[in-house]
Amino acid sequence: MAGDGGGGDGGGCRGGKDEEQDGMSVHSPCKAPPSSASSLSKEQSQVELELRLLEALEIYPPVKLKGIHRHFVLYGLMEFLRRSFDRQFSSEEVLRLLDRFYNLEMLKADDEDAEILKREEDFSLPQSFFVKEES
Repeated sequence: MAGDGGGGDGGGCRGGKDEEQDGMSVHSPCKAPPSSASSLSKEQSQVELELRLLEALEIYPPVKLKGIHRHFVLYGLMEFLRRSFDRQFSSEEVLRLLDRFYNLEMLKADDEDAEILKREEDFSLPQSFFVKEES
């Protein structure tokens, strides 16, 4: 028979190097059960917070965190979380949460973007705007 590393009831583990102590995979998102009820409550509230953040990202996509809409999107995320949990969230807290799911360094403004925003152009209304039509 072939080796016994992969089929059966391995819980997603493939055997060999992937297995660690207690039979859990190195890549397994599972953690050992917490020892106290307070840590379980804290984990549940953290999961709830992350779920609400992901719901908010349906309305305020993270791609809009880059560019001129960044502060509006961040404010929208803060307000969504405030309404969901009935408490204030700082922008730092929201960015910290987002950093768990996204590489926020990729969303920072480029020098080229900053240059475009600083550029000033003269504006004037067309002459036809000032000419009144005679009836």
